[in-house]
Amino acid sequence: MTASRLRDGATRILAPLVAGATYARMLHLLVGWIFAGVVLLVYPGTYHKSLGEIVLKAVVLDAVLLALIALVPAARRAEGVQARLLLVPDREEDIGVEPSRTVADRRRMAGWLIGRVALGAAVGFATVVGLTRAYDLLTGPDAVRYLLPAPLVVLGYGWLVIGAGRLQLSMAERLLGPSPAERLAEAELRAERLLERNRLARELHDSIGHALTVTVLQAGAAREVGDPAFVAKALEVIEETGRRAMEDLERTLVLLRETPAGGAGGNGTAGNGAATEQPGIDQLPALFDTARAAGSPVEAWIEVPPGVLPGVLSRESYRIVQEGVTNALKYAPGEPVAVRIAVRDGRLELRCANRLVALPGRGGPGRAGSRKGGKGLRGIRERAVLLGGEATAGVSAGVSVPGEAGDGGAEWVLDVRLPLRLGA
Repeated sequence: MTASRLRDGATRILAPLVAGATYARMLHLLVGWIFAGVVLLVYPGTYHKSLGEIVLKAVVLDAVLLALIALVPAARRAEGVQARLLLVPDREEDIGVEPSRTVADRRRMAGWLIGRVALGAAVGFATVVGLTRAYDLLTGPDAVRYLLPAPLVVLGYGWLVIGAGRLQLSMAERLLGPSPAERLAEAELRAERLLERNRLARELHDSIGHALTVTVLQAGAAREVGDPAFVAKALEVIEETGRRAMEDLERTLVLLRETPAGGAGGNGTAGNGAATEQPGIDQLPALFDTARAAGSPVEAWIEVPPGVLPGVLSRESYRIVQEGVTNALKYAPGEPVAVRIAVRDGRLELRCANRLVALPGRGGPGRAGSRKGGKGLRGIRERAVLLGGEATAGVSAGVSVPGEAGDGGAEWVLDVRLPLRLGA
């Protein structure tokens, strides 16, 4: 146990001495020392001057020059890149590489430059004095007496460099690190990326989920009916639905690759010629035709004048209706679906309703509550909130689906209200 502890202790002491980061940080210290040395030789010089006079004048001149350098915006970028390369931080993000933009940035930059040169000069001074003294002792008449403690002196000097490098890294993280404004901008960028990923996840859920629902229903119906004409029609619907799902998937992949619309392909196409424009409210009739082919009658009333809806509202409305129809196909296959879309009092109103039915293994109408926690309905509510509107979904008793007057059974109703203009 004691031997193991001794090995661990020796490793902790000796390992940093052979680490590459130690020598990279030593080089960084050396740059500051060289700067201070050059200034010292130019002015005030060392000839016929006391040590106090030399240090005082050199320090004042160094501080003035470094403060002037700190005023240059690009100096912060250059120092940040150099610190990342030579100080070897655990995370490169802890040291900024943006140019100075504010007075606070320049003030921190001046503090960094002065601190860096002062620390480098101190280590350099200790190195020169130590080497000079060691040479005098090891070449003197009593050199043999100093051979034994020499390794300890070298070890101490090594840890002086290690400590100075770590101190300089800590200074760099504090003085060259991102400013509060840069951290806020970075947080906003991360939030935007997260929102974009969530939006793409909703796109995939709505599009692929709808396609899979239609495909499963068509395949199951074709197997049950067995009529060749019906089977051929079902296969046609499956093929068309799959093709549309592949187009939606390709559009989403284009966005994930950050390929701008109209970039390589031009005219809103990707480099391979695939359209990147998302479907809008004008493409709802094709969606309803797909649902009808899956066996669910769809009655739709679209009372939206051309050109009234902004592009983003048209695209999001399509996805909302698509999710509503998909839910109807999934939870009430074969039942009539009523969709009404209208513009009233500066708001877009969407309503999707279908009669509740009891499915084998799912119980009666009460099973509709299982929809409340679904990702699709949560996505609809998120879309509505982002657009400044609201969405409600649930069971509505005693209301008939349009076209089925007098039925009066319970329905599942999705109501969405969106302002035509955000903030209206």
